[in-house]
Amino acid sequence: MVAVETPASMDWQRACKRVIDVVVGNIAFCLLSPLLILIGLAIKLTSPGPILYHWRVVGQNGRPFVSYKFRSMVVNADAMKAALEATNEMSGPVFKMKADPRITPIGRVLRKFSLDELPQLWSVIKGDMSLVGPRPPLQTEYAQFSDYQKQKLRVKPGITCLWQISGRNNIRDFDQWVQLDLEYIRHWSLWLDLKILFMTIPAVVRGRGAS
Repeated sequence: MVAVETPASMDWQRACKRVIDVVVGNIAFCLLSPLLILIGLAIKLTSPGPILYHWRVVGQNGRPFVSYKFRSMVVNADAMKAALEATNEMSGPVFKMKADPRITPIGRVLRKFSLDELPQLWSVIKGDMSLVGPRPPLQTEYAQFSDYQKQKLRVKPGITCLWQISGRNNIRDFDQWVQLDLEYIRHWSLWLDLKILFMTIPAVVRGRGAS
């Protein structure tokens, strides 16, 4: 077990982090609203089913909550997952498949540029998530986590993280992913968050968000 602590002396930075989440989250939500509407229309016109996917995940200290993504898969994607388990490209409790047949054509574009993640801004504004932090696992995935892996949720989960900007498509070992999250937690500072945010922009523009 690796101990993970956040010093009390950094309380002011954590307070600033929350202010940044609320301010940037609201501004981004307003500025991106035309794009959000266009994406919603594109999903509705090209694939039967709802526009948003109810993403049932786990947050800080194991607290379950529901976030939202733009739906990038067919409506029965969750039911199809069991049949695809043998093709999982990630070791551990998390399922990752680069050429996932459940992804719709418009969903592939959304995932490539991480546009499916935009509705999570609402979770940031609400306080369930942060702009920067370890990615929240599905509730079904969290149930399979070891005590070591659960440490990644000692802090509030985020939209982007070290995994997002560290060549996530090349990471196939879940414990390596957890190691990046724990490295973020150990060395956390407001400056590190800002650095990750700025590094996320070119990663998204270059389409490194493809899964």
